[in-house]
Amino acid sequence: MEAEIDHYAVLGLPSGEEGAKLTDKEINKAYRWKALELHPDKRPDDANAAANFQQLRTSYDILRDDKARKLFDDLLRVKRDRELRNSQRDGKRRKMVSDLERRERDANAPDPAAKEREEEARIARQLKEEIARIRAMHGKKEEAAVKPAAKKKESGGGGGGGGVDQEKVLKVSWEKVGEDYAADKLRELFSKFGAVEDVVIKGSKKKGSALVVMATKEGAVSATGSVIGHLANPLLVLPLKPATVADSSSVPKSAETTRMSNLVGAGYQAFEDSVLKKLQKESTTSGDIIEEKFLLMKTIN
Repeated sequence: MEAEIDHYAVLGLPSGEEGAKLTDKEINKAYRWKALELHPDKRPDDANAAANFQQLRTSYDILRDDKARKLFDDLLRVKRDRELRNSQRDGKRRKMVSDLERRERDANAPDPAAKEREEEARIARQLKEEIARIRAMHGKKEEAAVKPAAKKKESGGGGGGGGVDQEKVLKVSWEKVGEDYAADKLRELFSKFGAVEDVVIKGSKKKGSALVVMATKEGAVSATGSVIGHLANPLLVLPLKPATVADSSSVPKSAETTRMSNLVGAGYQAFEDSVLKKLQKESTTSGDIIEEKFLLMKTIN
């Protein structure tokens, strides 16, 4: 359960009141150091290395968002107050409090413990909503970029023909804080998991992104969650469309693949489904395949 994770501790930072005072600069610095420490290439014998690295990225996104971080700090405060109060109760005080709470319940007074649990559940629920909002926000940005390209495709017409299989396409993104990635380097990294049909680079000054088209669905499934990249500038790899049960039955799903699918979030998944339906609705000629790849490239920015 995400609400039970101490995201400060995941980054190796102090939690509680001290953690709430940390600056964005301190959080960014801690993330970079921790990314080097937890990189799967540094832990070849650790079966949980990839999962721990993805949790590090999720915790970093939460602490970097002001609203989500404030809710998380409130949740820690409620838990801290409850633990402090429980630690101060000795046998005699515990009996006195128990008698007092019983009398209060008999008088139809609110139960303090119940109110604390209710407040904790409320804050945890809000934190979960904020995490979903962060994920959906990325989907909305991509939707805004897709609409102009989709209109251009509609006005250009088209004939019969096949398109790109979405289950073979991977979305790759990275922060431009270290060594950058060229198309040839990405092709080299992903070719370890099967033939690579195409690599399309698209990014901004602060963030790089690309579409990697694998030759087979099995190759796309194998590469997801396995390709990490440089130690100083790790990659985030997600499927454009997760493979269906029928298509991926020959390749066992790892715990990491399932975790990566959950990372996308409900809002992001709904957005990808809508893009997929639009692509499937329109038939294209062989000459339109290049234009369709351009439309796919826009979905990751």
